[in-house]
Amino acid sequence: MNTFTNRMKKWIANHMQLPADVMMDLPRITMVGQLHIYIENHQGVLRFSNQELRLLLKQGQLLIKGNGFVLKTILPEELLLEGKIDQVLFIDDKEERKG
Repeated sequence: MNTFTNRMKKWIANHMQLPADVMMDLPRITMVGQLHIYIENHQGVLRFSNQELRLLLKQGQLLIKGNGFVLKTILPEELLLEGKIDQVLFIDDKEERKG
């Protein structure tokens, strides 16, 4: 059932020319160089430190690594992170269960 729902959402997004992030609960990530990253449509903060930010997504997690991290804005579904960003990694639910 869930696979059918996802396929239907993709079809609707493609045929109605709607943004995929809106229809499929995908995160929207805007990055300015290595200094700022703005993330919309996340499901919550799992871990935050000076060198790491881990967010829960609808499907998996987002891991951001770097130095000097400061959360400039944090709202229920969006945030702005500043600092030196070295890596942005998507972690699939399946990978997390294996490890």
